[in-house]
This record gives sequence, C-alpha cells and structure tokens, in this order.
Amino acid sequence: MVVPAVETYAELGRRVLAGPARLGRTRLVAVDGPSGAGKSVFAARLADALAALPDGARPPVVHTDDLLDGWDDQLTFWPRLEEQVLAPLRAGRPGAYRRYSWVRRRFLPRAVPVPPAPVVLLEGLSAARAAVRPELTLSVFLAAPAELRLRRAVARDGPAILPELRRWHAGERAHLAADGTAEAADLVVDGAPALPHDPSREYVRLR
Repeated sequence: MVVPAVETYAELGRRVLAGPARLGRTRLVAVDGPSGAGKSVFAARLADALAALPDGARPPVVHTDDLLDGWDDQLTFWPRLEEQVLAPLRAGRPGAYRRYSWVRRRFLPRAVPVPPAPVVLLEGLSAARAAVRPELTLSVFLAAPAELRLRRAVARDGPAILPELRRWHAGERAHLAADGTAEAADLVVDGAPALPHDPSREYVRLR
C-alpha cells in the first residue's frame, strides 16, 4: 500500500550531499519520468534548495530535451550526452554541450558549460536509464496521471504538437516499461499531489 508523505527539498538536498560521488567527484542526480509529470519544476526546486544550504552552491541542471536532435532523437541522444557531459565529468574535467533549438530545429552554436561541480542534476526522460544507474548518487522518478500530463503539455506548447506528442508518449511508455525506471528509482514523487503541502519547499513522496 502506498502511503504518501510530505518531505522537504532541503532534506533531500542534505541527503544528496551526504551521498557518495559516483561520477568522478560529482554526485549525479537523475530526475526521470514521463513528459508533463513535473520533472523540470522538481529539478529547479531541488537546485534552489541545494543553493540555500550552508556553504551551498546552485548545481548545474542539464535537461535532456536540450540535447535531442528533434522529436526522433527521443532516446538515441545518449552518446552525445556521454561524450560531451558525462565522460568529462567522470574524468574531473568540465563538460559542455550545444543546446537544441526546437524553434530553429538545429543546435545553437554557443556551448553550455557543465563544470565538475559537487552535484549535477540531469533532468528528462531516460535520465535514470539503466546504463547510468551505477554512477547515480540519487535517482528520482516523477509520476502523474496520463490525462493530466497531456493537458499540461498542450497548455505549455500548444495543440499543434499533439501528433508528435502522442508518438512521444508511446515511445516513453515503451522505454519506461522496458527499462524498469520507476521500480529502480531511489525516490518516487507524486507529480499531481492532493496531499496538502507547500510546493515551493516540499514535495510528496510515494515511495
């Protein structure tokens, strides 16, 4: 039986900092889950909480959507992430990647630096895939009802994306089931919580 519980981002930040660095000297935190579940907001609030801790610093947040070469690169972007971000961090060197523009449909020329910080957040679908789990300090999975997630995505990006979005949802369902992402996560978070809480400071844990 799932018993939701309210926890604070500050507590989670302290848990991260107390955990082992498994990607070189970096504590890599993956925030995974289907589209529209609230991954980006969760990652941003955890980054804020880490920055607010004593002697804290805001960690870099890498969004996997920024590394995709369009809709068809849903899962196959990983070698790009490995080469440009993970491998350098593993070696204690700064990484850098070029952000994809979904408006211009190409990668922008300016590189986004990713320093070998004590903590780096990786947010997006497949961020906690099996290939990287041994190097994660913490894996988080966001869950929310499919209907709500669809409404959120359309509200954010407009109804014109519906054909691509439905194809994306089919791909993410297949990946998450085959990868066992939710089952392997260290923390499962309610992306549509009914339990009273302060969303700026707290989240609702499902498992």
